Amino acid sequence: MAIAVQNRQLFINGKWADGAAGKKLAVENPATEDTLAEVAVGTKDDIHKAIDAAATAMPAWMKLTAYDRAKILKKTADLLRERADGLARTMTMEQGKPVVEAKGEVMATADTFEWFAEEGKRAYGQIIPPSVPGKRHLVLKHPVGIVGSIGPWNFPMMLQARKIAPALAVGCTVVAKPASQTPLSLIGLFECLQDAGLPAGCANLFMGSASEFSDALMADERMRKISFTGSTAVGKQLMRQAADQVKRLSLELGGHAPFIVFPDADPEVVAKAAVLGKFRNNGQVCISPSRFFVHKDIEKKFTEVAVEEAKKLKLGNGLDADTVVGPMFEKKAMDATLDLIGDAAGKGANVLTGGKRSDKFGKGYFFEPTVLKGLNSNCKILTDEPFAPVMPILDFSKIDDVIAAANNTKYGLAAYVFTNDLSIAMKMAEGIEAGIIGVNDPVPAAPQCPFGGMKESGLGRECAHEGLEAYLETKYVSMKLRD
Repeated sequence: MAIAVQNRQLFINGKWADGAAGKKLAVENPATEDTLAEVAVGTKDDIHKAIDAAATAMPAWMKLTAYDRAKILKKTADLLRERADGLARTMTMEQGKPVVEAKGEVMATADTFEWFAEEGKRAYGQIIPPSVPGKRHLVLKHPVGIVGSIGPWNFPMMLQARKIAPALAVGCTVVAKPASQTPLSLIGLFECLQDAGLPAGCANLFMGSASEFSDALMADERMRKISFTGSTAVGKQLMRQAADQVKRLSLELGGHAPFIVFPDADPEVVAKAAVLGKFRNNGQVCISPSRFFVHKDIEKKFTEVAVEEAKKLKLGNGLDADTVVGPMFEKKAMDATLDLIGDAAGKGANVLTGGKRSDKFGKGYFFEPTVLKGLNSNCKILTDEPFAPVMPILDFSKIDDVIAAANNTKYGLAAYVFTNDLSIAMKMAEGIEAGIIGVNDPVPAAPQCPFGGMKESGLGRECAHEGLEAYLETKYVSMKLRD
């Protein structure tokens, strides 16, 4: 099947071009292990060209009205929707997720661009009443500067949109880099930006070495902000590098989300929702539920239904209409999953279903949806972020104990609570240390709502008005009027 995106090159200063060294990077289809395409790889010279282009373009871009910038962002959203079917198939072929999920990501990307197109018109300042006669106090908003956008492979389009859209909306220019495994989706987004009429240099696309890219951005004083989604370890390294020039950072890092089910919830209904939430994108989601705490009164029924539902999930190529779970995105991820399961089993956990690479396929990184029970508290899957299709189930009896267990992690991105008791819901919302809490809601993300975590899950918030403010500086102006 043909790839929907037309280009395979870097996009710098409004033009598609090969990297300075002429090198290529192979993109693998995780369902077939075949080479899907080859894309251009840039060098340090290309990164500097991209920064130069962004610096040149920014004065004119920031002088446009928010309404003029919004027209281009809204047109980008329209083009994404028009091309959603082809872009979704391309994403599935390079990332592995079922095409239905991929199309949902493309549509969410369009929604993000449209929302920030409108929210950019509301980057309000203030007039503050003076305490001294004859003075006037103003607060103005100013774009932070050139933004470096670094996105991951699991949501290769949407997570870039959360950075690029608000940055462009307020008048910043952008230099973006996709994950090396999934560049085609971001190329597709940049084709929409170009066709929407974005001026040359306002958004630039680099593909190549992650370390060269971050080092170049951190060394250049013109780069005033880096927005990164990825591992906590890399986020900490970026924080160290940012200190030298006091660059602003937005970091959306790791997570280890508790999924807590109270006895008044229907265990069958919640178990079905839990399975769909856990195995979406093979558990390769930053807010994926990863520790399932079920009250002891309903734990048996919940577990029975979860195992039954996990066994029903149809593994297959994401392009097939009946596929519910596609392949993992690369062999390294599959090997890491096997290591987590082996560690848990070695410490006494029971594998109730799954636990191994599927033997139904000759090629591809297909892994059976896995449910574990009887875990030791020292299991790695309960402490390390498990980007994996594994569902570990634990029980609890007291609300204070489960709050303590939920918070017993260095992460604090998302959490899920299932109960029909309003008092319990409020106690959990107030007691859990997480930036996103879904109460009876396994899919809480929305463009108009703040997205981000506490503790080592990151800094700042994406989406919502907070996501717009992340790309703005606040300037205070005090004026003394003539007598």
